[in-house]
Amino acid sequence: MGRMLGSSFPETINNLLKALKSAESQGRGEILLSLQKVLSGLGGAAASCHRDIYKNARSMLTDRSMAVRCAVAKCLLELQNEAVFIWTTELENVATLCFKALEGSTYSVRVSVSTLLGTAMATALMPKQATVMRQNVKRATLEEVLELMATGFLRGGSGVSVEVMLTAYVMFVTTLGGQWLERNFAVFLSHLLELVAHPRATQTHVEAVYSRRCVSFALRASLGGLLGEKAQIAAAKEICLAISKQMRAVEAVVNDPSSENRAGAADVSASQHVMVCALKELGSLVQSLSATASPLIQEPSVGFLETVTSVLLHPSMAARLAAAWCLRCVAVALPHQLTPLLERCAECINNLKNSPEAVSGYSFAMAALLGGVHQCPLGIPHSKGKMVVSIAEDLLRSAAQNSRLSLQRTQAGWLLLGALMTLGPSLVRYHLPKMLLLWRNVFPRSQKELEAEKARGDSFSWQVMLEGRAGALCAMRSFVAHCPELLTEDVIRRLMTPIECAMTMMSHVPAVIKVHGAHLKASAAMVRLRLYDILALLPPKTYEGSFNALLRELVAEFTLTDNSANTTTSLLRSLCHYDDSVLMGSWLQETDHKSIEDQLQPNSASGSGALEHDPSSIYLRVPAVEAVPGPLPLGVSVIDASVALFGVVFPHVSFKHRLQMLDHFAECIKQAKGVRQQAVQLNIFTAVLSALKGLAENKSSLGPEEVRKSALALVMGALDNPNPILRCAAGEALGRMAQVVGEASFIARMAQHSFDKLKSARDVVSRTGHSLALGCLHRYVGGIGSGQHLKTSVSILLALAQDATCHEVQTWALHSLALIVDSSGPMYRGYVEPTLSLVLTLLLTVPPSHTEVHQCLGRCLGALITTVGPELQGNSVSISTIRSSCLVGCAIMQDHSDSLVQAAAISCLQQLHMFAPRHVNLSSLVPSLCVHLCSSHLLLRRAAVACLRQLAQREAAEVCEYAMSLARKAGDGKDSTSINLNITETGLEGVLFGMLDRETDRKLCSDIHDTLGHMLSSLAVEKLPHWLKLCKDVLAATTGNSRSLDEEEDSEKKDEMDDDIMFTSLGQDDKSKPSVAPRWVTRVFAADCLCRIIHLCENADKAHFDLAAARVNKAKNPEGDFLVLHLCDLIRMAFMAATDHSNQLRMAGLQALEDIIKKFAAVPEPEFPGHVILEQYQANVGAALRPAFSPDTPSDITAKACQVCSTWIGSGVVSDLNDLRRVHNLLVSSLDKVQTGKSPSSQLYSESATTMEKLAVLKAWAEVFVVAMNIKKESQSKPARPPQGEDEDEGDEGDVLPPDSLMTLVQPELPSLSRLWLAVLRDYALLTLPAEFSSQLPPEGGAFYTPETIDTARLHYRSSWASVLHAEALWLSSTGFGSADDTGPVVASAPGNSTDGVVKDRLHLLLGISIEFLCFPRAEEPIEDVMSCLHALCTLLDSPSARTHIAEDQLLAVELLNVLHRLLLTRDPPSVQLQVTTVVQKTIRAAQEHLEHIRSSKSRWWCMNITAVILTMTILPTVLFLITGVLRDTAVKTSDNSVPAPVSASLQAIKTILSSPLAARSQTQWSALVRSSLATVLQHSQPVDVDEVSLLTAVTLFLLSASGALVGVSVLQTGCIERFRHGLDSADPWTQARCYQLLLSVFQHSCRSLSTPYIHSLAPVLVEKLKAVEHSRPSTPAELQAVQEGVKVLESLVAMGEEHNRVQLLALLVPTLVSYLLDDTTFSTASTSSKDLHEFALQNLMHTGPLYPAAFKTVIGVAPELKTRLEAAIRSRQANSKAKSAARQQQPTVQAAPTIKLKTSFF
Repeated sequence: MGRMLGSSFPETINNLLKALKSAESQGRGEILLSLQKVLSGLGGAAASCHRDIYKNARSMLTDRSMAVRCAVAKCLLELQNEAVFIWTTELENVATLCFKALEGSTYSVRVSVSTLLGTAMATALMPKQATVMRQNVKRATLEEVLELMATGFLRGGSGVSVEVMLTAYVMFVTTLGGQWLERNFAVFLSHLLELVAHPRATQTHVEAVYSRRCVSFALRASLGGLLGEKAQIAAAKEICLAISKQMRAVEAVVNDPSSENRAGAADVSASQHVMVCALKELGSLVQSLSATASPLIQEPSVGFLETVTSVLLHPSMAARLAAAWCLRCVAVALPHQLTPLLERCAECINNLKNSPEAVSGYSFAMAALLGGVHQCPLGIPHSKGKMVVSIAEDLLRSAAQNSRLSLQRTQAGWLLLGALMTLGPSLVRYHLPKMLLLWRNVFPRSQKELEAEKARGDSFSWQVMLEGRAGALCAMRSFVAHCPELLTEDVIRRLMTPIECAMTMMSHVPAVIKVHGAHLKASAAMVRLRLYDILALLPPKTYEGSFNALLRELVAEFTLTDNSANTTTSLLRSLCHYDDSVLMGSWLQETDHKSIEDQLQPNSASGSGALEHDPSSIYLRVPAVEAVPGPLPLGVSVIDASVALFGVVFPHVSFKHRLQMLDHFAECIKQAKGVRQQAVQLNIFTAVLSALKGLAENKSSLGPEEVRKSALALVMGALDNPNPILRCAAGEALGRMAQVVGEASFIARMAQHSFDKLKSARDVVSRTGHSLALGCLHRYVGGIGSGQHLKTSVSILLALAQDATCHEVQTWALHSLALIVDSSGPMYRGYVEPTLSLVLTLLLTVPPSHTEVHQCLGRCLGALITTVGPELQGNSVSISTIRSSCLVGCAIMQDHSDSLVQAAAISCLQQLHMFAPRHVNLSSLVPSLCVHLCSSHLLLRRAAVACLRQLAQREAAEVCEYAMSLARKAGDGKDSTSINLNITETGLEGVLFGMLDRETDRKLCSDIHDTLGHMLSSLAVEKLPHWLKLCKDVLAATTGNSRSLDEEEDSEKKDEMDDDIMFTSLGQDDKSKPSVAPRWVTRVFAADCLCRIIHLCENADKAHFDLAAARVNKAKNPEGDFLVLHLCDLIRMAFMAATDHSNQLRMAGLQALEDIIKKFAAVPEPEFPGHVILEQYQANVGAALRPAFSPDTPSDITAKACQVCSTWIGSGVVSDLNDLRRVHNLLVSSLDKVQTGKSPSSQLYSESATTMEKLAVLKAWAEVFVVAMNIKKESQSKPARPPQGEDEDEGDEGDVLPPDSLMTLVQPELPSLSRLWLAVLRDYALLTLPAEFSSQLPPEGGAFYTPETIDTARLHYRSSWASVLHAEALWLSSTGFGSADDTGPVVASAPGNSTDGVVKDRLHLLLGISIEFLCFPRAEEPIEDVMSCLHALCTLLDSPSARTHIAEDQLLAVELLNVLHRLLLTRDPPSVQLQVTTVVQKTIRAAQEHLEHIRSSKSRWWCMNITAVILTMTILPTVLFLITGVLRDTAVKTSDNSVPAPVSASLQAIKTILSSPLAARSQTQWSALVRSSLATVLQHSQPVDVDEVSLLTAVTLFLLSASGALVGVSVLQTGCIERFRHGLDSADPWTQARCYQLLLSVFQHSCRSLSTPYIHSLAPVLVEKLKAVEHSRPSTPAELQAVQEGVKVLESLVAMGEEHNRVQLLALLVPTLVSYLLDDTTFSTASTSSKDLHEFALQNLMHTGPLYPAAFKTVIGVAPELKTRLEAAIRSRQANSKAKSAARQQQPTVQAAPTIKLKTSFF
C-alpha cells in the first residue's frame, strides 16, 4: 500500500495544511502529529512540501494550547532530519521561535522545545552525511552555534528560558555524542562558564543562583552521562585549568590595590559564580569516580589539590564554600586524603591567622572534611578531634583581640565545633564538659547581665555578638542531632540555660536593631533560625515554661508581622500528601530536570538553594535527593523553621492558647490584601498542617468545640481559594482534622457541608476544593470511619467527573475518587462496575491533550484493580468483564503520548499481573517496557523497571526471551532502529547493566539491581556461559573505551583536513553514543553477581564442582554447561577486580577470590591424579593478593586480603614450597607491622581501622596455625612410609609438600604470635563484660584498641576471637601452657606455684571466654565460631595440666557440662553435636583420671567414695541427656538397615553407664535418673521417621541393665509395652524380626517381676501375628525370617512354662506350626520362602514332640485334623529321594542363627 499511496502525498499534505488553518486546538494538535508521521514515513521524498509545512507550523509554536506547541515541536524535529534550511538559513529564526515558545510553558513543552533546539543546533554543526551529499550546504561553526544558543540564555525575563536553554545544551551535546564532547570539551566548558559570568545572568543574587544551578545541571548531565571514567578524568583536568586561570585573574585584581577601576571588582564578583559551577562539577566528578580518581589527584602537573585549596582564599564566600565542598568530595572519594587535608588546613589556619579570607576559607574546608567523615568507614584518628577543638578554642579566644578579624574568627570557631559534633558521641564525650562551659559563657549569666548588655556596645560589637550566639546555638543543634546518646537529663538542663537566655534576648533584639541599624537584621534572623532548629530537636517538656513567648515569636514569624516582604514557606508541598502531586505539579520533583524545575515552583526562592545561605550545611548530611546541599535563603529558612517548630509545640499547648492562635490566624488573613494575603495564608496553612500532623503523631485531640469551630472556619474558607495549592492544603488539613477529632458526628458534619456545596456550587474553584475535601476525609478516616458517606460521595464525584465543560473539575473529582477507592478497600466492591465504565468512557472521550485527566484516570484504574484484587483470577462473566475492561483501559493509556499516562498504564498492568498473571500478555508488555527503558522521562523509566522487577520474580525466562525477540524483530523501519540499538545479543540483562552506568536515581538503580538479581537467580545456572560473559564483559571493560583528549589531537587535525573522514565518523557516532565503559559501581555489582553465580551453582548440580563429572555430562549433553569448565574465567575476573583502582571493586574481587578458593580447593585434576585444578592458578592468586599488602592500601582491604591468604594457605592447594613461601611472606610482613605498630604521625585512619587490620592479621595467622597443626596431627597418625629405593615412584612424589613444611614456616613466628593471641583474648574478655562493669576497663585501652574507639573495636574483636582462641589453645596445649620456652610439646611435670598460677590464669581466660560465648551464642553468630570454640575446649582437655585443673574444680566442670547441655538443645548441625559429645567425653575422662589419682593414695580411700558419688550424680544427668539427645537426632532409618556410628556409640555408652558399679552407692538418685532417662527415650521414639529398632534396643538395654530401678513403675512399663506393640505391628519385616529378638531377651530376664507383665501383655499379640501367617505366607526371605524369630519366642515361652501349664502352651504353638505345612498339591507351586517355612515348621514340630511327649500327644489327640496334616507332611518327606533323606539327617537349610545383628552386641 505504501508504494501505491506514495504519489498522493502532496495532495494529502495540502489538505492537512488547509485543515490546520481552521481547526480548533485539539484538531491542530492531531493534524501536526499526522504531519510528523507523514514526514517520518516519506523521509527525503517529501522535500517539495518541506517549506510549506515549516511556514504553516512555525507560527503555532506560540499557540495558546500547550498540546499544540508540543505537537509543533515534534513535527519540526522530524522536519529538520531532512529539511536543510531549518539548520542553515532558518536557524536563527527557529531559535527565536523556540525562545518565544517558552513563555508560560508547561514541562512537556519545555522538554519538546529544548529537544528541538538542541537537535537543530547539533545538526547545524554536524549534519547527517546523506543530507549533505544531496545538497551543497555550508556547515555552521561551533562558535556560531554556541553564540546563538547563548542569546537565549541571556535574554533575561522568566527563569523558564534560562532553564530550557540549558536543557537544550544537554540535548545538543547528547545528539553530538560522547566522543565529540571529549574533543571539544575545553570550548564547551569555557562557553558555559562565560555564560554564568555574564553580567546579565547575575543581575540579582537569586538570578545568579539560578544561573549557576542551570550551568551546573548542563555540566553534570553532559559530563556525568556521556563520558567514560578516563574521559571524565581528562575533563576534570580541564576544569582545574579553568579554575587556576580564574584564580590568577582574581589574585591580580586583589593584589593590585592601586587600580581603582570597578571592572576589576566586577570581575571578582563574576568569578565567584564561575568558581562555584566549576568546583561543584569538579567535586561531583571526583565523587562519582571515587578511588578511580586517584591518578587525577596524584598527578603533579595538574596540581589538583593546590588549585582547589587556592580558592579557599577567594574574596567571595560562595567560592570559598564551593572549594570546601569540593575538598569534602575528594575526601569521600579518596578517604586516605582526609587526614592529610585536615592537617594541611589546620596548619594554614595557624599560619594565616591574620587573614580574614584564610580563617574563613580554611575553617569551611575543615568543617566540610569533618562532615564527610561519616561517609568514610575507616574514619580519622581520634587526635584530629582534639586538634580541631584546640583550633576552635584558640579562634574564639583570640576573636576579641583584633576587630578586623573578630567576625571571621567567631564564625570559624563555632563552625568547627558544630562540625566536630558530626563525629558522634564516641569522640564528643571527651570534649563535652568544655563545650558546655563555652556555651554557657557565650550568653549572659542572669537577667541583670542581659539588661545591662542592651545599654552598651556599638553596631559592630552587636553584630559579632549575634553571630557568636548564632554559631553557639548552631553547634548545640549539631550536638543534639548527632549525639543523642549523650543527652542525659543533666546535660539537657545545662543546655537549657543558654537556650532560655537566647529566647529572652530575642525580645530585646528589635530595640537594638532600631538603635544600631537594619544591617543587624540578618544576624538576628540567623539567631532565631538556630534557636528554632535546636528547640525542634529537644523534648517540648524541657521548655514548656517559655511557650507563651516562643509562640508569640513563631506566629509573628510566619504571619509576616514584622516582615514587609511577602516571603512564603517552602514546606507546604512536603506537608501535603505525596499522592496529590498531580494537582500541585510537584511530580516535577521526580524528573531528570529536578534541579532546574525547582526554580519554576511558585513559592519564595524555590530552587534558589546555595551553600552561602547557611555555611553550617557544609558539614551536615546531604538529603538523599540532592547532590550538593542547597539551603534556602535566610528569610525562607527562618519561616520554615518557625513552621516546623510550631508543629512540634502545638500539641503541648493549652486549648485556650490554641483557640487564641487560630482566631489570630483568621484575623491576619482578613487584614492582609492581594499578594500579601496569599503569602500569609500559605504560611498559616503550612503551620496549621504542621500542627495537625504533630497532633496525629502525638495521638492528642484538637480540643473542645470552640477550638474545632475556629479551625474548621479557617480550613473551609480556604477550600474556595483560587490558588490550587491552598485548596490542596485545605483539603489535607480537613482530612487531618477528621483524623485528630475522630468523632463520627464531626466527620458527618464536614462531609455534609461539602455535599451541599457541591450540589449548589457552579464555580470551578468550589467544586474542585470540595471534591478534594471528600477524598481527603476518606483518606484519613479510612473506609470504616466514612462508610456511611461512601454512596453519596461516589455518586457526586462520578457526576462531577463527567463534566466535560471543565477539565480541571474532572481532574480533581477523579483524583478524589481514586483516594476514596484506595481508602475504602473491599467496601468499594459494589461501585466497581459503574466507576470502571466511567473510567473507560472518559479515556475514550477526553482529548489526549488534557493529560492531567488521563493521569487521574490511570490512578482510578489502578485503585480499582487493587480493590477487586485476587478476584480478577476468576472466570465468572462479571469478573471477565471487569478484567477485560481493565486491560482495555491499560491499552488506551499505553498509546497515550504523555509519559506520565504511560507510566500509570504500566503500573496498572503491573497490579493486574500481580493478581491475575495468566491474563496479562507478556509478549506485548515486555517489548513496550524495553522501549520505555530509553525514555527521556524518569518516571516512565522507573515504572518500566519496577514492572520488569516484578515480572522477573516469576517469569524471568519469558521476559528475557520476549526482549530478545524484540531485538530480532527490529527490521528496516525507523522506529525499530532505535530499539535495535537498545537490545543487542546480551539481551535485556545487557541493557540493564548499561542503564546502571547512566542512571543516577537511587530508586531506579535499586530496582535495576533487584531485577538483575531475580534474573540471575532464575537463569544463571541454565545460561551459565551467557551470564559469565556478561560479568566478564563488564569487569574486563577498562576505561580505555573512551579515548582521552591527548590521544585525540592527531586525529582531530586529520578530521579538519578531510571532510569525508569527518562524515564517516559521524555516521558511526550514533553507535558509539551508549558505549561508555562500565563505571566502577557497575563493575562492583558485576563482581557481586559473580559471587552469587558461584553460590547458585553450589545449590544446583554437584558436577559444577567436579571436573571429571562435568566433562562426562558435557560429552553426553553438549548444551549443558558447568562452572568448573569456566574456572579460568572466574579466576581472571576475580583477579581483574582485586587489582583494580577502585577500593570497593578490590573488596568485591577479594571476596570472589575467597569464594572460588573455598569452592574449588578440593576439586581434583583428572589428568594428574593426586593434584587439584587450582594448582595451575597459584601465580594468579599470589599476584592478586600482593597489591593488597602495599603500605598505602586501606586497612579494610588489607584485612580482607589476610582472610583470603589464610583461606588459600589452609586450602592445601599450594603444592610448591616457593609459592607457599611467597604468600606466607605477605603475612609475615603484616605481622611485622602489627608488632612494630604504625607511628602516630603516619596514621591516616581511625584507631579502630588499625585494630581491624591487626586483628585480621592475627586471625589469619591463627587459621594458618590451626591448619598446620591439623596437617601435622594427620601425618603423625598415618603409618610411617617404608623407605623407598631411589628409583621408586620418585617422580610422583617430587612436587608434593612434606607434611611439616607449613609448620616449618609458621614455627619461627609462634613465640611472638602466642603472646599477641593471648593479648587479643584478654582484650576480648574485657570487652565482653556487661556495661555495669565498664568502670573496670583499663583507662588506657587494651593491647589493640583505644578507649575512644571501644564501640567499633568490639565488632572487630567479635569477628576474630574464635580462630585466635582455637590457635592459642593448640599452642598452650602443645607447650604445656607455656611452662616451657621451647616450642615442642612438653610433659607437664609438677609445676611450681608461680607457673601453676600462670597455667590457671591462662586456663581460666580461655575457659571463661568459651563458656561466656557458649552460654549465649546469638543466632547470627556463624556456626564456625561455635565449632572453633568447641575445638579449643577439646584441645585444652588434651593437655594434662588443664585436665587436672578442670577435674579439681568441680564447679567448673559442672558449669561446662551445663553449658554444653544447653548448646546441644539449641544447635542442630550434627557436626556441633558430635563435637559436644567429644568434649563431654574428655571432661568425664579428666574426672576419672582425677578419681584414680585420689584412689591411688590409700590414706584417703573414703574420700574416693564420696567424690565418686557426688561427681557421678552431678555429671550423669547432663551426660545421659547428651547421649539421649544424640540418639534422638542420629537414629534415622537407613535404606540398608545399617546402624549409624553415632547410634552405635550412644547405645554402647548407655550400656556402660547402666552397668556402672557406682550405681549401688546412691540408690534413690540413681533410680530417679534411670527412670527419667528411659522416659526421655520413650518420648523421642514418637516421630514417624525415627529408627524404631535403635530406640527399642535402647529401651531393652534399660530393662535388662537397670531392672531394679524400673520394676513397678507403671507409667514406664505401659510406655515400653506400647513401643514393643508398635514394633510388632510394623509393616517392615526387618523391624518385626528385630523386635521379636529384643522381646525374647526381655522375656528370658532372670527378674520375673520385670518380665511377667511384658509376657502377659505381648504374648497374645505375638500368637495373633503368628496365626495370621497361615493366610498371608511370607514372600521374601526377610518376611520368612520375621516369622521364624516369632516362632522362637513362642517356643521359649513354652520352655519357660511350668509343667502343669505345658498342654495349654503347646496348644498355642503346635496348631500354629501345623498351619504352616503345605499339602502335596500346593507344595510344588509354592514360592521358595513358602517352601522354606514348611520345612522350618515341620522340623520344629519333630523337635518339639520328643521334648514334651505326653503333652504333645494330648494336643494332637484333641484335634485329629492336625494329626492327619502332620502325618501327610512326614510321609511326603519320607517318600523323597535319597538326596532329600540325606539332607534330612543334616541340619535344615534354614538359617538357625539370627542374621540381623548390630555391629556391636549390647547384650
